[in-house]
Amino acid sequence: MNRKEKKWYRFRLFTIAGFFSIFLCALVIRAFHLQIIKYESLKHYADEQQFCNILLPPERGLILDQNGQKLAATILADSVYVDPVMVKNREKTAEKIAYALDMKKADVMKKLSGPGRFSWIKRKITPPEAAAIKPLAADGVFLLQEPNRFYPQRELACHILGFVNIDSQGLEGLEFKYDNQLKGPLHTISWRRDAKGNRIYQAERAPVEQNDSVSNIILTIDSRIQFIAEQQLKDAVEANRAKGGSAIVMDPRTGEILALANYPFFNPNAFSKVSADERRNRAITDCFDPGSVFKPFVAAAALDDGVVKENDVFYCENGSYRVGDRVIHEAHMKRHQAMTLADIIKKSSNIGIAKVAQLLTKERFYEHLRELGFGEETGIDIPGEVPGFLRKPNTWRPVDFANMSFGQGISVTALQLATAMSAIANHGVMMKPHVVRAIVDSQGKVLEEFTPQVVRKVVSPVTAERVAVLMTSVVESQGGTGSRARITGVSVAGKTGTAQKFDFTEKAYSSQKVTASFMGFFPADEPQMVVLVIIDEPEINRWGGVAAAPTFKNISEQVLCRLDRNIEIKRVEKEAEVKKVTSRVARPDTADIMQAASTEIIPSYDPADTSLIPDFTGMSLRDVLALCRERGIKTRISGSGWAVNQEPEPGMPIDADRPCFILFGNAF
Repeated sequence: MNRKEKKWYRFRLFTIAGFFSIFLCALVIRAFHLQIIKYESLKHYADEQQFCNILLPPERGLILDQNGQKLAATILADSVYVDPVMVKNREKTAEKIAYALDMKKADVMKKLSGPGRFSWIKRKITPPEAAAIKPLAADGVFLLQEPNRFYPQRELACHILGFVNIDSQGLEGLEFKYDNQLKGPLHTISWRRDAKGNRIYQAERAPVEQNDSVSNIILTIDSRIQFIAEQQLKDAVEANRAKGGSAIVMDPRTGEILALANYPFFNPNAFSKVSADERRNRAITDCFDPGSVFKPFVAAAALDDGVVKENDVFYCENGSYRVGDRVIHEAHMKRHQAMTLADIIKKSSNIGIAKVAQLLTKERFYEHLRELGFGEETGIDIPGEVPGFLRKPNTWRPVDFANMSFGQGISVTALQLATAMSAIANHGVMMKPHVVRAIVDSQGKVLEEFTPQVVRKVVSPVTAERVAVLMTSVVESQGGTGSRARITGVSVAGKTGTAQKFDFTEKAYSSQKVTASFMGFFPADEPQMVVLVIIDEPEINRWGGVAAAPTFKNISEQVLCRLDRNIEIKRVEKEAEVKKVTSRVARPDTADIMQAASTEIIPSYDPADTSLIPDFTGMSLRDVLALCRERGIKTRISGSGWAVNQEPEPGMPIDADRPCFILFGNAF
């Protein structure tokens, strides 16, 4: 190799080495760029291709009644999603999905045409729908289980509980009020895919953030009393062809709401199928003129200020009383003459109570109404409460003052009435109404307990007792307007009400549309339960003593006869005077509620012994009647469905003169 060739060889060698060095440097720089500078973005792209991550709604805590009965729980439900990349024939797949899920094909096509590797088709489907979807897995259609809120008692206490949306967020009722306490942590579920998009493995649910705050809520509601109140309210509304109604059962000594019902009901499992009007909790959101149920509060104000006594006589103007430029009339066009305060309450005289109110100044009357809670919210732990409407006394005309004394020209809610009446029943002390007794963790440990809370003293104990006596005459005495609320052997204090509704179109009170009501408590001398019944716009029986009083009686009698509420009442003959008794409603410890039995413990007995009362629980109405005929048992039937409660208990000797009360239903 000559010198010239050697130089050319060296040049080529250096050139190759230079190019190699440049290539190596470029390779290092590129690797640095990809692995260091672009690491995060490339990792993100890779994860999108290899992994699928889904954020699942949180599981929610239980809502229980005071006996441990589940009113709201969480179950797992199947949801359908699709990987659009894996769908080979979109037209055919969309047709199959639409048929299986009862959807429109066009809606399914939109979801199949979406970007990315994941698209929800339909969430929280039924088991039959899930079975129809499973064969489509090869076409990129999959099932995924996610938490679903479930209300096992369906309509029971629906307006109290509220509901959640598809992502388990509380929208109304207690689900909304206590959303932060009820909802658990969000979870993700992920799986790895191969190059063809097939799922390789699925990871377990993992919490997005640590959150141990999910809690269970225990209510003051007794689901048995709630069921009774709802069924009796429904029967009354339908029998009187009314627009709707409300019923409240309250413990006046603690402020605990034992039942709060509105009709019509709705199923929170399918809340989207009913209107917002049906979902409204009328007992706390709807205002109305109370009518004559307001009269005991006027009497309480006058008695407490010492301006009147029970035997004071008032001339009731023979049925027509001019106040300013207006004339006040009695209901039913009655023509009362001289009446005592006791008779005014007993026979519900408008003119008489107007004259009683006028013994007070407007300012003092207003102060009493405010002390009784009218014109302000009660503070109940259910969202949506309204304060009602009570005008300032400087705007009252003379006729306004008179009208207000018999419940016209003032707007109240059903809960305000029940709370004010509870104050009278509780010796003049108003308790704050509440429906939540405690918040506990998943182990039953009490996190927060809501004890009875005194609001204020509204009248003296002596005045409260005097008003209770006046109200007892409404029910127990001959000629009282509330005789249909009478319970044999139990003293009942009550008051009827029939209020004309204001017609905003005509700008006057309607002569056809009324609100019929009855509120009362028992036993009258040592009250343990306050019951309020409102029937909105009845078409048949338009008077409170006819439309609402029997419902009060039915609810109260079923609570007394069928449920063990530790209400100790000394039974007496109908004609005898009801004597004072001492009793107390047991309030179970919060720590024991989570473990409370949902069914009553019954004594053991021989079912083959035909001389004993059998256990009817779970039997149909037809089977119960057949068995009772066979054994010669008199029966009193209430409700429909399956036998859920009875009095006397199974195993008691059959008494030919004593009927067996049997309650039917599907709620417990």
